[in-house]
Amino acid sequence: MLPGGTSVAVFRHSAESLVQLVSESVPERVLSEVIAENLRATQGINPGKGERRSWDRSIPILARDLVEAGLGGVEMLIEYQLPLTSKRADVILAGRDRRTGADSYLIVELKQWSQAELYEDDADLVLVPGMGDRPKLHPVLQVRGYCDYLADFVGALDQHRGAVRGVAYLHNAGDLDIHHLYDRVEDERTRLFSKTRRGEFVDYLKAQFAPEPGAAAADRLLSSSIRPSKQLLRAAAGEIKNRDQFVLLAEQRLAFEMVLHAVEKARAGNSKQVVIITGGPGSGKSVIALSLLGELSDRGYSALHATGSRSFTETMRRVVAKGSSRMKAMFKYFNNFMTARPNDLDVLICDEAHRIRETSENRFTKADRRTGRPQVDELINAARVPVFLLDEHQVVRPGEMGRVADITAHARSLGLAVHQVDLDAQFRCGGSRAYEEWVLRLLGLDGGGPEVWKGDDHFAVSLAESPYELEALLQARLAAGYSARITAGFCWPWSSPNGDSLVADVRIGDWARPWNVKGDRAVGDAPASALWASSPGGFEQVGCVYTAQGFEYDWNGVILGPDLVHRDGRLVTVRSASKDPALMRKGVSDEQADQLIRNTYKVLLTRGMMGTAVYSVDPETQQFLAGLLETGA
Repeated sequence: MLPGGTSVAVFRHSAESLVQLVSESVPERVLSEVIAENLRATQGINPGKGERRSWDRSIPILARDLVEAGLGGVEMLIEYQLPLTSKRADVILAGRDRRTGADSYLIVELKQWSQAELYEDDADLVLVPGMGDRPKLHPVLQVRGYCDYLADFVGALDQHRGAVRGVAYLHNAGDLDIHHLYDRVEDERTRLFSKTRRGEFVDYLKAQFAPEPGAAAADRLLSSSIRPSKQLLRAAAGEIKNRDQFVLLAEQRLAFEMVLHAVEKARAGNSKQVVIITGGPGSGKSVIALSLLGELSDRGYSALHATGSRSFTETMRRVVAKGSSRMKAMFKYFNNFMTARPNDLDVLICDEAHRIRETSENRFTKADRRTGRPQVDELINAARVPVFLLDEHQVVRPGEMGRVADITAHARSLGLAVHQVDLDAQFRCGGSRAYEEWVLRLLGLDGGGPEVWKGDDHFAVSLAESPYELEALLQARLAAGYSARITAGFCWPWSSPNGDSLVADVRIGDWARPWNVKGDRAVGDAPASALWASSPGGFEQVGCVYTAQGFEYDWNGVILGPDLVHRDGRLVTVRSASKDPALMRKGVSDEQADQLIRNTYKVLLTRGMMGTAVYSVDPETQQFLAGLLETGA
């Protein structure tokens, strides 16, 4: 990788030098050992035996094919990490186009499969014998997605999408073993070759590349700016701006215009500014974020949306991007910008910015790469105008640093101007600003004490006498066509699934329900974790704060666990009653744990748009709540 670049190839060699390296290698597996060491050094990843074996068996075959084609000078970028993602393409070949002399790139997805068939006649999925019963994405679709992504985000390719092509090379399979897979080959841009067609593959390579060194073309790819292409921005603008529910009012419009003004000023003055937008639940922060993404894209500014929440990002990709792989790429995670080059983007929209971590490092980050660089510094660095949308009362994990004071202090230490807009409007809680204030007082988050709920014509608050009553109340709302979910404080263990069923961990007397799914795959009728709040089947599980945060539903049920109880006239936290692993970490003080538990319930209590029903497992707390809600609807 060139200094300052954001494209990374784990290993790089010309085809000729790689063939020589392999032929001289003693022991035989030196290639995989070198690649593995580079992968550990650059990404902190220790590859498994299967991946190492594929490098030793597949990459030399491709290198020899290139040499046989007279293309020994073509550069091989091995395990190329797609910019701003954790995805890696097996090999990108870089060289000169035989016809035009321009830079040319070929993404090669190498498969060791000796046989593959369509999965239940689905043209997009394949089943590979010996690799389990779960289907895999068709390799042609996989490499086509890589081509589109590279063309969409590498600046050097913005006006040259045709410079990128793709090939799926199943070098161990004969044509008869994969003949149904050829039906998915639709054009010359992405091709499929087997060992039966190796001669055709060599001819294909000859037709793509001139017999010249490809090092300069590789340099230009690796050193290119990383930003959404104009074509992708136009697509995003068309998709997002056509959503008529994005109507901005009062302070929302002010925040929107403030960002646009900062962007114009930053471009005109070749400068950099920071914008912070704060607001409680339902104040329209995400509406502003998506409106900005659409408008900025329409104006041709390079802009991306990012969050620190997997559930929130995946839902954005599913709902806003509507399944489009290209549109999904507009929605990133905060830790995707660790190696971003300064100001490659015009705007980075950091939604749910209260989820910003101290650093982007994790347990896979190699020790010598643990710089301790603050994540907020990476985000500010990535764009001329970083925009942070946050609610300080939604900081629910140790190590989350998304507070106005933290962001402002860091920005000003860099000599940057900071503009802040506070939102007043309330939408999620049925327009009831009174309800959010009641919750803040209940939890002791605004300096005032709890007060009796005086009622609101637009928002219903009630106390359930049991978990059965809570569930029945919400079930009735669900049957009437509304959305509804039940959440709880993290006060029960969270077991892994028992085969195809979830374990009913949340137990209150003889009432028992499972937590939402932990992972990315559905379990039975229960949706994947990221889709719990929005997909059918989610009502049957109890959601935790990490799944519910950032979402809304019409009717909200909240179970207060034994970690928040009423004692001596006020609600107090009981850290020992929590089962949240985050609160069990060393270095988390009792004071921090108290704040995090209160913030957790603030998040849970403010998910409903039409009403909230509450139940506490603690009798004294239940009695206390009954006194506060005696006049409630």
